[in-house]
Amino acid sequence: MKIDGSIMVDDPRDAGTAAMRLEAEGYDGGFVFEGRHDPFLHACVMAERTERIEVMTAIAVAFARNPMTLANLGYDLQLHSKGRFILGLGSQIKPHIERRYSMPWSKPAARMREMITAIRAIWSSWQEGTKLDHRGEFYQHSLMTPFFNPGPNPHGLPPIFLAGVGPVMTRVAGEVADGYFLHPFHTREFLDQVTLPALEAGMQQGGRKREAFEFNAQAIVVSGQDDEALAKARQGAKSQVSFYGSTPAYKVVLESVGRDDLHPELNKLSKTGGWGEMADRIDDALLEQIAIVGPIDEIPGRIVERYGKLADRISLVCYGLDDDERASLVPAIKAAT
Repeated sequence: MKIDGSIMVDDPRDAGTAAMRLEAEGYDGGFVFEGRHDPFLHACVMAERTERIEVMTAIAVAFARNPMTLANLGYDLQLHSKGRFILGLGSQIKPHIERRYSMPWSKPAARMREMITAIRAIWSSWQEGTKLDHRGEFYQHSLMTPFFNPGPNPHGLPPIFLAGVGPVMTRVAGEVADGYFLHPFHTREFLDQVTLPALEAGMQQGGRKREAFEFNAQAIVVSGQDDEALAKARQGAKSQVSFYGSTPAYKVVLESVGRDDLHPELNKLSKTGGWGEMADRIDDALLEQIAIVGPIDEIPGRIVERYGKLADRISLVCYGLDDDERASLVPAIKAAT
């Protein structure tokens, strides 16, 4: 099982130092997500300052861009990292795409499927010299002159991973992507009821085999050296979980464990600015259905128990652990697998 760590910095210059630390600690990959900053500049610095770890966007917002810009970014970061880049994409939700990015939103699963096939058509025109002639419902690419063609990438083309929560987007991942980012807001019941069947159906639709596909489980880890530290970590994780639970698209996760009654209340509080109250609505039992919770020496075994037979790699989202404690998890998890 490969283990990935998160890079959460505001200054892109700090992303290099953080990535170097992950590499020294034995992580297999480092990921950056699209939050307050564009993830691609951070990924560029991470690639420049490291030699071994894979560098990935987990995720970049696909619909904030178009297939040509993503094809260029993926190609160049694969070149810059010498073959260590993973282009991780996600859809975001309609209000953000329309009101934050001022971009079109429609049929997100179909649009994402075409986004990925369009990127691959562009890459094929560069890598194999095929004529660019992608004419779809959402994207049309039919012009590629030599001046704008970078030619074959000496490190090959980067894999495309897709994030999803609901069954429709998850099925698209199985059908056309090289890997899947499991959202950290999930339960084992949700995996069994929704995620795994959707991935399998997508792979069958795309005529693909499981061994050629990477399943990346993003896992919330809540721990601490003593009871006080663990209680503080629980509260921080509950804030994040309550935010996820307030999102209509994520209600299906709560439904998987019979807690969908929480969603209307969380959603209402999010709209009235009751962020502080939201965490109090998440009890310990629900948190432990979503996150890996416990003393630090028990975390590796619990991770392997939950994900060992499912995931090819795991991305840790840690609460309550300092850098050294987080680093100690890497060899412990690998020893437990």
